Amino acid sequence: MIFPDPTLPARVSICEVGPRDGLQNEKTSVPTDVKIAFIGRLVAAGLTRVEATSFVSPRWIPQLADADEVIAGLPMVVESEIRYPVLVPNLRGLDRALALGVREVAIFGSATETFARRNLNRTVAESIEMFEPVAAQATAAGVFVRAYLSMCFGDPWEGPVPLAQAVDVGRRLLDLGCDELCLGDTIGVGTPGHVSALIGEFEKAGVRAPDLAVHFHDTYGQALSNTLSALRAGVSVVDSSAGGLGGCPYADSATGNLATEDLVWMLDGLGIETGVDLESLVHTSVWMAEVLGRPSPSRVVNALAQRFARQQGDES
Repeated sequence: MIFPDPTLPARVSICEVGPRDGLQNEKTSVPTDVKIAFIGRLVAAGLTRVEATSFVSPRWIPQLADADEVIAGLPMVVESEIRYPVLVPNLRGLDRALALGVREVAIFGSATETFARRNLNRTVAESIEMFEPVAAQATAAGVFVRAYLSMCFGDPWEGPVPLAQAVDVGRRLLDLGCDELCLGDTIGVGTPGHVSALIGEFEKAGVRAPDLAVHFHDTYGQALSNTLSALRAGVSVVDSSAGGLGGCPYADSATGNLATEDLVWMLDGLGIETGVDLESLVHTSVWMAEVLGRPSPSRVVNALAQRFARQQGDES
């Protein structure tokens, strides 16, 4: 049943991160043709913004060493409504992405010094300095630029992150000319009150909620409730990963992302439009779970997969 809430956005834009954030943490690399097929299935299910890969050095993330081949295998039509954002850490990565026709990129900063050094081998200030020419050149090329801000809520080495600290770094990333700032709960320690408080502090600093996106991990089972809190605060762009795939290779306590199926189930029940066909998406995640050789952690995937199997049995 559907019970709309007039205080929430009428439509939510889902940024599907499974092919990048989901697969980068796998112990073995998924074949390129499987990655391309995965992205195609996600698009067929109605997802129009699918983070395809990351143009980082294979030494950092060997699972995504085939970034060029993945992008070359996608229908990169500028006029298309389908968006294939990619991560780029530096100008070299940006040049590779632009040469392949990518129209949306993301840089990835950290709210904490420890994670900045572990993830980028730079201080926060040095990483922002590195991103400045990337954002400038991407903007000059007419490319949409997202800035990720990791460790917004807590850091496994530094502990809870002060609101003012996250806002300060996020504001500096936006000042580079980025179109969108995505607040990441990299280790999943955030709670709904913390989410609304952080968004409120950003608004006090002149950053509107519609210019923010959220990226929650479900380590403590708070990803859905945190998402609802962000929606109530005015955010309407939410990251999620098909089947709940993902984590962070530089933070051991970062478990899976919010499952796209769990998100869509909640949004469907609230009468919020997403454009996603949930049944098609579940079949995609079941297929990918078989490829990876383990069950999906998504409760919605498992519940609906069992229902579909029973229905198919009744029909045969």
